[in-house]
Amino acid sequence: QIMKQVPVRFDLKTLHIPTYSAEKLSSMKEMDWNDFLQRVCSLLDSTEKNTGAARSKLNLLYYLCTVAVHKENASRLISSQLFPILIQQLRAAVNWDIRAKVARVIGLLALHTSELGENVPVSEAIILLTELIRENFRNSKLKQCLLPALGELLYLVAREEEKREHPRECWVVPLAAYTVLMRCLREG
Repeated sequence: QIMKQVPVRFDLKTLHIPTYSAEKLSSMKEMDWNDFLQRVCSLLDSTEKNTGAARSKLNLLYYLCTVAVHKENASRLISSQLFPILIQQLRAAVNWDIRAKVARVIGLLALHTSELGENVPVSEAIILLTELIRENFRNSKLKQCLLPALGELLYLVAREEEKREHPRECWVVPLAAYTVLMRCLREG
């Protein structure tokens, strides 16, 4: 059963960064973009463990979901220092709501990016998502959050490899990713 994603809404008042529209972000000068990105990364990377910090991170992830659907923003965000921080949050977050939203942001970035640099740690994200799905295989709610991101990353890698005249092994997709995906499709 495919779960329809609910529309994303973020709270402007509690977001601790300027809320630029997707169009405004795509037209930003490099210096302003880097300042904005630095603030986003520091908020996501904060190690506070209280409820307010978790709510603040979730709100920021909701905001990122809204700007990641813009092709230019998605390409810039996936190639920036934000992507490794998202992977780290997916690995380390105690709160599964945060993990689910991080997976959604990663999936949206993969879906909407038009250009992928060879230094983007896509393989690391695929491996981590595969491990999380395997570890939580009996939890269908978690699988429904993680599988779309894994599928989008696999599709992105396939699309990028197809684009290149001489495909190289920049993004290694482990066999376990395909095995887990097939098992999920077979067993539901």
